[in-house]
Amino acid sequence: MPTKDRPGTNSYTEDEVLRLIEQAILDHKLAPGTKLKEVQLAQVFGVKRGTIRKVLARLVNSRLASQQPNRGATVARPSAKEGRDLFATRRAIERAIIEELVRLDDPSHIPQLRQILDMEHKAYQSKDNKRALQLSVDFHRQLAIMAGNGVMCEILEDIIRRTPLVILTHLGTERENSCRNHEHEAIVDAIENRDARKAGIIMKEHLLHIENQIHHKTDEAEPDLATLLLSS
Repeated sequence: MPTKDRPGTNSYTEDEVLRLIEQAILDHKLAPGTKLKEVQLAQVFGVKRGTIRKVLARLVNSRLASQQPNRGATVARPSAKEGRDLFATRRAIERAIIEELVRLDDPSHIPQLRQILDMEHKAYQSKDNKRALQLSVDFHRQLAIMAGNGVMCEILEDIIRRTPLVILTHLGTERENSCRNHEHEAIVDAIENRDARKAGIIMKEHLLHIENQIHHKTDEAEPDLATLLLSS
């Protein structure tokens, strides 16, 4: 994506605006309930309000934003039940993914997965939690890609994109509310040993660790969109 010198000086495309907002949500920059104001967003990205309306419609369609009559669009705030439902669905899908990976028994998968784990571990050691979060998400995505089931990949991708909103709404940003690296390692060990049952159990407990902590958290002050969206 082209680099813009400062807000409003060079126009972004519709897809670029969409990706920036989606990434801000994934990076925990945009909190659930944040107002997505058309005028401010148009100024931030140097685009027309019509472009922003299209972006907001796409965000609503993917459930990353919600829109109510006469109130405008806001970053989605999933209910506790929706959060539990998402994690329950992840457990079912990712367990099936694990079983398929064990069945395939492709030796090339293991070093690729361990490379992700090594980078994730180093990110946590250097206290780069943003990078660690990205790598954690990449680990789960890579499992699905390696399993080779396109439908499961699409479903899981939709759920993964909505998961950060569940975590922010009900858990907060503390490290203990993110994926645990040592459990990722145990999953890979079980896959390498072709132990589908053990790998599935670890994956289930891995996701339950976060799901079981879901609770409501206190709302925070509304942030400045320009600062959050275009900061490095």
